[in-house]
Amino acid sequence: MRLRKHMAAGVALMATATLVLSGCGGSAEKTTQSEAPAAGPKGELNVGAAYETTDYGPITTSALAMGTNWEVLEGLYQFHMADYSVYPALAAGDPVKVSDTVYEVTLRDGAKFSDGTPVTAEDVVSSYARTTDDKSIYKQFFGFVESVTAKDDKTVTIELKYPFASLKERFTNVKIVPTSMDADSLKAKPTGSGPYMYENITPTEVTAVPNPNYNGEAPATVERIRWHVLKDDSARLAAALDGTTDVMEAVPASASDQIKATGWTVESVQGYGNPFLMFNTTKAPFNDAKVRQAIHMAIDKQKLVDSAMEGQATVATSFLPNTNPSYKKTTTQLDYNVDAAKAAISAAGLSEINLTTTDHPWIQNLIPQIKADLEALGLTVTVNSMASSDLYSNVADVDSPTFDVILAPGDPSVFGTDPGIIMGWWNADNVWTNKRSQWKNADPENFNKFQEIMNEAVQLDGDAAKAKWGEAQDFLAEQAVTYPLFHRKLITAYNGDKVTNFKPIASTGLDLVGVGLK
Repeated sequence: MRLRKHMAAGVALMATATLVLSGCGGSAEKTTQSEAPAAGPKGELNVGAAYETTDYGPITTSALAMGTNWEVLEGLYQFHMADYSVYPALAAGDPVKVSDTVYEVTLRDGAKFSDGTPVTAEDVVSSYARTTDDKSIYKQFFGFVESVTAKDDKTVTIELKYPFASLKERFTNVKIVPTSMDADSLKAKPTGSGPYMYENITPTEVTAVPNPNYNGEAPATVERIRWHVLKDDSARLAAALDGTTDVMEAVPASASDQIKATGWTVESVQGYGNPFLMFNTTKAPFNDAKVRQAIHMAIDKQKLVDSAMEGQATVATSFLPNTNPSYKKTTTQLDYNVDAAKAAISAAGLSEINLTTTDHPWIQNLIPQIKADLEALGLTVTVNSMASSDLYSNVADVDSPTFDVILAPGDPSVFGTDPGIIMGWWNADNVWTNKRSQWKNADPENFNKFQEIMNEAVQLDGDAAKAKWGEAQDFLAEQAVTYPLFHRKLITAYNGDKVTNFKPIASTGLDLVGVGLK
């Protein structure tokens, strides 16, 4: 299918009244072999993607690549992203318990990569080694693992440091790729064992076609998936309105009625994604938790939700959204309080602030009010906006950062929703704390205290675990080193007259496994 010309990128995003949007419902089950259309895959599914990247490797942090890799790469286990339930992917079944700390996982019979080579236990071992390399930001997910070894060609032995209940969930984040592929080749165009394989990857478009060697239970249902990389909201909207795309990611709330008028389905799901403020803790007065709290209290978050977000978000009352089973409303609440904020700022002698932000459109929509709220304290505010890649490589991921405060988006729920992943993403012993916020270096006492709380929590279960996770949430609110303003609702739209078995999800990216065309 040739790409039809978009309508003008400047299509007006219609302002609308508050919308009643349906939540994600129904079963999260994937299409299985027995449910697949008798005629096999048919048609081309076109998707309007909201993010861009140059890294499609199995250890990417890109929202676009995470979403495309769900169709191409497999772990031993995979999430149904609509409800985060876990199903065996490359594994033949559940881990077999040998002891409290030793498990064995057998690969499914006849599993092959898309290039025709068999998937072996050694590929699992080498993929785990890549995932937990010292330079990998995924390493933090596997502190409970002692070793991963090949028992034979089809069996992997996983030895744990201590009993750990969420083994399958964590191992969804080890995507299995051929041992022979080098890092550069993986980033450019990885080979996987999933239902699809990459056909072509360019800066503006990604295509995938059925993997002829796939023998799992979620076969390809379309002849081609085409992701149109449309970071700009208006361009993504135009592509939906003129029929270029069948699914639209990250729908602006103000455009929902416009899309619904075409007959498309628009759904909103409470998510984990958020805009966060990250402070440079090596720089006074941002090394003071009271000042960090004050900056948060200066911002009218409910007004941001009501105006810039069109009501499609929930003000953060904890690091976790209130939909997480381990959520606790924290003892320290960073509610809008101009007087308290002004007093703390004055006591610290702060008179100006440099706010560095990413150029994501929805982040840009927040800036005018945040700037005005901070200026109401008497601060001089300078805003510097740039692409995420530039912000992290040139501003944050340096040995001696000079920024004051960063405003950027994040959503680690693509890796799962257990509290250890969500809180640890920004606060564990990793690049976020070693370089970006510098929390580990600037305040080792409090940093180490938080790590101790996390380490205790992952070894507990039931009420004891929930209480300890609550303690972790209280501590992060008190410290406010990297902390959310609100948690977004993810709005997705799709052409229900054309698309089948599509389910919106609570994270960035689009889960298209099992999605077909009528």
